Amino acid sequence: MILFLFLSHLGIGIILTLLFVSRDAGVKFFRFNAGLAAMLLAIAVAFRPLSDSPDTGSPARIAFVALIVAEACVVIYWATIGRVLASVRPAIFGTASVAGFVTLVAHAMAVSAGKPVTDQLMTVASVLSSAALLGGACTAMILGHWYLVIPSLQVTHLQSIVKVHIASMVVRVVVVAAAVFIAIATWRPGLGPSFQHYIFSVSGIFFWQRVLFGLFGPGLLSYLTWETAKIQSTQSATGILYVDFFTVVVGEVLANYLLLSTGVPL
Repeated sequence: MILFLFLSHLGIGIILTLLFVSRDAGVKFFRFNAGLAAMLLAIAVAFRPLSDSPDTGSPARIAFVALIVAEACVVIYWATIGRVLASVRPAIFGTASVAGFVTLVAHAMAVSAGKPVTDQLMTVASVLSSAALLGGACTAMILGHWYLVIPSLQVTHLQSIVKVHIASMVVRVVVVAAAVFIAIATWRPGLGPSFQHYIFSVSGIFFWQRVLFGLFGPGLLSYLTWETAKIQSTQSATGILYVDFFTVVVGEVLANYLLLSTGVPL
């Protein structure tokens, strides 16, 4: 389940983040990212938990159908970009983006089924911000590397995507902080150990690793990337983005583990 959530969120995050990349990056850049997203979603489908509810209207089933639609659209987009059907490619990619968004929301509703509305909304916010952070980090890293492919590419494109990454990082921090606050504030005696107790227990090491590697690390590294991009040092910025993406991956994998084990959307 953790691998399924992580891969699907990363693949959809890449699809959504491509909306913020200029066409100047070239056809090969978009084909590469579309192919990467297609592979990630295909692997996610292969690891889909078999225990999902078979009910037609269940959030799990809706998420799966939307994921298949997103996968089909992104494969078609990859196969046609720079070739035929130029007039319908925006519609294909737009459909993939909408299907990806529906998948994320349905995933959140499936994971938080039966919980209070506040928890469901926080889970939706957490899943969306997670996909945005993963997609922004990955796309920024690949775009930074693309300056080796197209040396004449304007550095402003890298600066723009780094801004998107930083914005998604800020939103992710706010969502996690709000989730922790709500989990602690809404606990009542008789509901089992509080989340505050979990944080300061031995098992809480996973929470602190999630904060260190998934929030503090990317926050610092994204700022360093921005400062490096401002002086137009694209190779240095790309090197930092590699480390940044690694920390984001570690943080979001731990976040999915904590979501499934504690129920708190971190």
